[in-house]
Amino acid sequence: MLKKAKSSRKGNEDLLKLRDAALQLGISFPTIKQWIYKKKIRSLQTAGGHHRIPQGEIDRLLFRTRGKTEPERKEVVRRVSGRNQLVGRIEAVRISGLMAEIVISIGGQQITSIITSRSAREMQLKAGQTAAALIKATEVMILRVG
Repeated sequence: MLKKAKSSRKGNEDLLKLRDAALQLGISFPTIKQWIYKKKIRSLQTAGGHHRIPQGEIDRLLFRTRGKTEPERKEVVRRVSGRNQLVGRIEAVRISGLMAEIVISIGGQQITSIITSRSAREMQLKAGQTAAALIKATEVMILRVG
């Protein structure tokens, strides 16, 4: 949960700590500091000299960088890396406690992913749906099969 502070300066707009603002924007803490110094993002300073980011600034940047409409935002997410996405059909969704096991069939092969049950519910994953497996790995192993 994000920690928020109220400000009387701008109509009681929510103010976020830098780490929370960076998390919402999907950027690093040093990047948000640079954006403040370069005036790419508006911040307010507390009496102690700490920067706070108005929620409106976060919304403005998310709107600009992630698409104006829901379909545009989904398309931006899909453009993460075409090389690492495998599209297939969901074969099974097994939710147990905090975790969910998702099995996707891709070209006669199966990929199994373990995600949080909350994510599975939010995405409303069900068997038979089309889904993409986004592969992120630091190494690839090769196994001789024949």
